[in-house]
Amino acid sequence: MRPSALRAQQTPPREPELAGPFPPDLHDVRHLWLKAVLLAVWVLASFVATYFARDLQDIVVGEWPLGYWIAAQGAVLVFIAIVVVYAWAMSRFERQDAQAASAASAEGAHPAELRRG
Repeated sequence: MRPSALRAQQTPPREPELAGPFPPDLHDVRHLWLKAVLLAVWVLASFVATYFARDLQDIVVGEWPLGYWIAAQGAVLVFIAIVVVYAWAMSRFERQDAQAASAASAEGAHPAELRRG
């Protein structure tokens, strides 16, 4: 056989198939619920408050209409709160996962099995 025919018959080793572009733990139910709730809060602060801006002008806080407060500071404070809550929750999830991993290594089980059970 010619060397070129041998090269054509040999196939390169296949790489292991990945779960996707992100690690599977990023799609954990806890993370998805957290993202959904924070997204809903963002929608409320961004669009619902803007939709009802005329109604909010009737409520006065500190000599200024509530619509002004939401536009000037309220929405920004809500966005900062969303970031803080997300960081706190993800830190908590990571601590829980680390505890589950250490318990799993002590028992010899897989950490995902302990978290689901």
